[in-house]
Amino acid sequence: NLVDLHVEPGKTIALVGPTGAGKTTIINLLSRFYDVAEGSVTIDGHDVRSVTLESLRRQMGVMLQDTFIFSGNVRENIRYGKLDATDEEIVAAAKAVHAHEFTVVEERGSTLSAGQRQLIAFARVLLADPRILILDEATSNIDTRTEEALQAGLNHLLKGRTSFIIAHRLSTIENADEICYIDHGQIVEQGNHAELLARHGAYYRLYESQYAMIKV
Repeated sequence: NLVDLHVEPGKTIALVGPTGAGKTTIINLLSRFYDVAEGSVTIDGHDVRSVTLESLRRQMGVMLQDTFIFSGNVRENIRYGKLDATDEEIVAAAKAVHAHEFTVVEERGSTLSAGQRQLIAFARVLLADPRILILDEATSNIDTRTEEALQAGLNHLLKGRTSFIIAHRLSTIENADEICYIDHGQIVEQGNHAELLARHGAYYRLYESQYAMIKV
């Protein structure tokens, strides 16, 4: 299937659509978990296959669905994003994404809610300061008490970066510069939130069904 997508630096691109539509495939091609059979993926005109994986992935911050939190305190969990970070840098990153109130973390964050673990992961990525951000945001089960902090943290994280978000909760991507509705490996709709709602197409139906479920 042909996907033609051009992204300007600093823009936030959201990928939505049914399970198995090809959203994760696009992300995997971008970060070279596997390569394209035809065509190319380029960053600033450079084919991703022509640079080393180390160089490519140093430019990228990737957050997947299962946020890994290891035993130890929050500070050390955040420091994993930049091993030579100062304590001041760690505190600043934590405050920026509203993750500074947590103290001790048990193995895999068992004492923390899903939202709190996500905020720690935000701080970790912010500390690494990647040019390109990839989020399989997986916030469908986030508890309401951290939802507001999560949204504020996400907004801070996206600032000034080229970002790709696989969106499950449409509320998190309403402000994206571009939303791509993916189905059967193709972009079937593309535009911002208001434009896509006005078209009354696939995105509009997805949006209506999600909010109908919330109202019930």
